[in-house]
Amino acid sequence: MLPVWKLLRPHQYIKNSFVFIGPLFAHQWSLVTMLHAFWAFFAFCCMASAVYILNDIVDIEADREHPVKRNRPIVSGAVSLTQAKRLFIELTILSLILSSLVSFWVVIFVLMYLFLNILYSWRLKHIVILDVFIISSGFMLRILSGTIGLYIEPSQWLLLCGLMVTLLLGFSKRRAELLVLEGAGTNGILTRRVLDDYNPAMLDQFIAVTAACTILSYGLYTVAPSTIELHDTKNLVYTLPFVIYGILRYLFLLHFRKKGQDTAKDLLTDKHMLVTVFAWAGVTFGILA
Repeated sequence: MLPVWKLLRPHQYIKNSFVFIGPLFAHQWSLVTMLHAFWAFFAFCCMASAVYILNDIVDIEADREHPVKRNRPIVSGAVSLTQAKRLFIELTILSLILSSLVSFWVVIFVLMYLFLNILYSWRLKHIVILDVFIISSGFMLRILSGTIGLYIEPSQWLLLCGLMVTLLLGFSKRRAELLVLEGAGTNGILTRRVLDDYNPAMLDQFIAVTAACTILSYGLYTVAPSTIELHDTKNLVYTLPFVIYGILRYLFLLHFRKKGQDTAKDLLTDKHMLVTVFAWAGVTFGILA
């Protein structure tokens, strides 16, 4: 069961917490709304694991050349292709069942997530810049599931902030992949063809732009008149330092600790990031409540 557990990558489920952003910032904390948010969360957990399995099946040959990914369950033979395909089908069906318990919109967003990832695995992951936008779209679909999927009107500022922070994570992932391959001495053997079209200087510029836009968009959201009117407080701006520190800490981990390939793992293993996230969540909830 351990190889299957590793194949599902449950530590990545933390990314699905994006579905709770809508209820949190819209003051929709009723029992029914939160229950539906949890169903949407679990639906994306199942679909995310199905997508990870699909990617591992498609990338099996390329992963054999990767210094880290060659140890994944399917590549190493710990999980057979037949088992992996069966798990993919079962998880996809379970995800659609769970999403149908919430709303038609969540079913649509989950299916869009699957469809985009099929296109990503088939061709789009080889197109420079667009590949990162596809990664970002997966996070945006989670946010939309936690807003439109729960019949909550999404804040335009939060959508913009979500887009920027997910683009930041996507470009940071590509930067981390270049760092790992350079450190392993595999400059001429890139396991992602799209990395041929990226270089460190360009990615550093993309990361700087998206990091600045994330901080700016979140900061503007906290002081926007509509936000102050909705929450009846001007104090949300005091959560901004946590966002700034978290982003700067993440960039530090990327450049000096060779992190960034697995954002969820980085968050769970770095105590500074953990404390920052919990502090931001606690202060935000305290202010909103």
